[in-house]
Amino acid sequence: MLERLAASPGGLALSEIAEQADLAPSTTHRLLQALQSQGFVTQDNELGLWKIDVKTFRIGNSFLEARDFVGASRPFLRRLTVQTGETANLGIRDGSTAVFLAQSESPQMMRMITRLGSRAPLHASGVGKALMAWLPDDEFERVLTERGLTRVTENTLYTPESLREELARIRREGYACDREEHAIGLHCVAACLHDEHGIPLAAISVSGPVARIPETRLGELGELVRETAAEISARLGGRVPEA
Repeated sequence: MLERLAASPGGLALSEIAEQADLAPSTTHRLLQALQSQGFVTQDNELGLWKIDVKTFRIGNSFLEARDFVGASRPFLRRLTVQTGETANLGIRDGSTAVFLAQSESPQMMRMITRLGSRAPLHASGVGKALMAWLPDDEFERVLTERGLTRVTENTLYTPESLREELARIRREGYACDREEHAIGLHCVAACLHDEHGIPLAAISVSGPVARIPETRLGELGELVRETAAEISARLGGRVPEA
């Protein structure tokens, strides 16, 4: 229920929560009241909609504080925004999706904004592909089995063969490109942060409209993001594994 509410900032009615959580309305109401008494959810008195409350935010924030790479990355995200004029993001892998945890917004009027906590398929996003590139073969196969390769846009890589070729290129070049694969009109470049064992911790990205990030600029931004990711990894005592 908390996941459903977190994905709906405007709130949900009791009937909607019950339907989405596949619970009886009476059970749903009892659980919501229990969560409300502990400060995890709140109910809008006028509309009757249920929403996430402050205690859930505090717990989520404690997760960010415990993961040093999030705080360590923030100055670098801001620097990327200054250098590129575009929005910079940080995301982690959660199963077969990428979850966005931090962002430095572009000052441009037309810009890419991702709500923190939102998700994107690994195979159809820059951050996701950057993380996916370093998965062991068995984990890669597990992701394919769990989610498949749904076409989000007409440009999404949707066959295992094309995705494997792309992931091999990412390992060679050190950065991933999203060419309108998650949203038409949006380009993105991303690179991984690694721990001391070379295991991916997270990925950072720079995203913006195709009008400002054309194909000819992807390589330049890719190198910048790759170098920045390596700098953050080094700051955390990590290392970039060999392709």
